[in-house]
Amino acid sequence: MAKLNRALLFINLHKPNAKTIAEEIRIELERQNIETRFFTFEEKCNFKQDGPYDAAFSLGGDGTVLYAARAMAPLGVPIIPVNLGTLGFIAAVPPDEWKTTFEKWQQGKAAVSRRFMLDVSVERQGSICALGPCLNDTVISASGIAKIIRLNVESELPVGENVTGTPGIEPSLEYIRLGQYRSDGLIVATPTGSTAYSVAAGGPILEPEMEAIIINPICPFTLSNRPIVLPSKETVIVEVEKEQRSGVLLTMDGQVTQTLEPGDRIFLREAPYQALLVASGRIAFYKALRTKLSWSGLTGENRA
Repeated sequence: MAKLNRALLFINLHKPNAKTIAEEIRIELERQNIETRFFTFEEKCNFKQDGPYDAAFSLGGDGTVLYAARAMAPLGVPIIPVNLGTLGFIAAVPPDEWKTTFEKWQQGKAAVSRRFMLDVSVERQGSICALGPCLNDTVISASGIAKIIRLNVESELPVGENVTGTPGIEPSLEYIRLGQYRSDGLIVATPTGSTAYSVAAGGPILEPEMEAIIINPICPFTLSNRPIVLPSKETVIVEVEKEQRSGVLLTMDGQVTQTLEPGDRIFLREAPYQALLVASGRIAFYKALRTKLSWSGLTGENRA
């Protein structure tokens, strides 16, 4: 592992132990001559990149990891997700194990989980607004009072000999109409986000290092509208029907929002980078499933 020069700590001040653990980490990093920067937040926050980093710590719950991932994934910076919350599906490092995990990672002995992310953009009257990446999900739903909304969904898939990326030649595209969804909303989730809102809405649980896209309607008016899992190379296109009267809201990772208008088209495709989470691999994921979802029949902490 190359020498670390600079680290960033994302600190959720809503968590009672956050300041104490942040100070422990700062002392240890500075003992190793690693410059340490803090980014703290209590409400909505707006992180602005102020230089390169070699590592990041997330001190909070899964929501803090989501925020850190959107900021650090485009830079290729690994995140050590220290869990100060309750669920901890993504934040897998217990607060009393951060130092051991960090040392193992420095020695190249801690696995780094590579997580598929979605890149989201909105097309409105011919103009494209890039909203950026999300690690969990993008939800399209009615704003204000809950009402049924109408969304048209199709997928765009590269086909032919150029799918593998022949230089100078663009692959051809195939469009498949998936249909009209009349529902309370639509969840487009990653495998990481399969254990969040999507599973509560009846979606499947996917192994988090898979590369796939889940389309999951929320309380569909037609019961035959069921969740579907698509390959990661497909682009999901969601159009708000022009006749849609009630307000529609897009929410990314439960943290970033965008008001939508009738006729808007939302493009959700594989991001050109992945979130890098230290010590949050398959074993940690299945342990979290057993404990958080109270699965029975498996005992013993040393069993994967």
